[in-house]
Amino acid sequence: MPIRVAHLGTGNVGRLALAGLIESPHYELTGVWVSTPEKVGKDAGTLAGLDVSTGIAAVDSIDALLATEPDCVVYCAMGDTRIQEAIADCRKILSAGVNIVGSSPGLLMYPWQVLPNKYIDPVQEAAKEGNASLFVTGVDPGFANDLLPLALAGTCQTVEQVRCSEIADYATYDGAIVMFDVMGFGKPLDEVPMLLQPGVLSIAWGPAIRQLAVGLGIEIDSITEEYERIPAPETFEVAAGTIPAGGLAALRFEVRGMVGDAPVIVVEHITRLREELCPDWPQPAQAGGSYRVEITGEPNYLVDICPTSRKGDHNHAAIVAAAGRIVNAIPAVVAAEPGIRTTLDLPLIGRPGVIAPR
Repeated sequence: MPIRVAHLGTGNVGRLALAGLIESPHYELTGVWVSTPEKVGKDAGTLAGLDVSTGIAAVDSIDALLATEPDCVVYCAMGDTRIQEAIADCRKILSAGVNIVGSSPGLLMYPWQVLPNKYIDPVQEAAKEGNASLFVTGVDPGFANDLLPLALAGTCQTVEQVRCSEIADYATYDGAIVMFDVMGFGKPLDEVPMLLQPGVLSIAWGPAIRQLAVGLGIEIDSITEEYERIPAPETFEVAAGTIPAGGLAALRFEVRGMVGDAPVIVVEHITRLREELCPDWPQPAQAGGSYRVEITGEPNYLVDICPTSRKGDHNHAAIVAAAGRIVNAIPAVVAAEPGIRTTLDLPLIGRPGVIAPR
């Protein structure tokens, strides 16, 4: 019998996750929530970019969504700029007895030693009250720095360092809030954006580092961060808007999980808006962008992950992967014990939504 699933959020990830729900025989879509007034009343198929009519009209009330009696909610609402609101949403859904799989709030991917217990405990209590579980995932933070490095490290005799890198040109990424408000692209370099405020990188990628550390069986003493920014040599356009001359056009940062003075777990991002910028920085394994897992140990590994899509470029393909991980995890999360669940808790998820031989 298909699992009854309601969907919340139709942005970059949410739209693709919604399409996955509609097209999969494993799920029965019960409802869709949207935050944009213009989307209220639109059919779920239209919001997912599909040429189908589902008969399910979008609502802007979580209560109305829960009234459709889903077994699980796919939560893809914005979490970066509304963390407390997103956590409150999750508590409400969990306490109603509904499981959650989603892309946000990212801090709940693995919140221990990152968030104070006063924020974690109410989520756990809501999950216990509703006998429901929650799993937050994605690509990075997500499977590129938990599932994949853990799989590789499980073959090593020794591990000295695990480095997870995203190396990508974001010129075609059309998420204006993330690009401009969170990451600060296009802004003057004397203006420090939200992501680069002291401690924010460590909070944003701390869950990935802490989870990987537990999976590796090591104890992190501290998390450090550093970044480098490069201005645009001239004004140019990207999918999200205009990058003025002198505005941020390339960003490189590292978040390091330290054992003593040694960076044992490193998450690195190299983000350009033009491929010719910063030629001395690491280059992707394919045009546009790739992910990389590098393990120094015995044996050493360097594995490049090159997502591609017949429906878009590298940025689109990566978002498809994030949405696929979310949608395909639903059965395991519904079957899981109540509470915040992580990649360390769940079985290997290998069942795609649809098998469609060409």
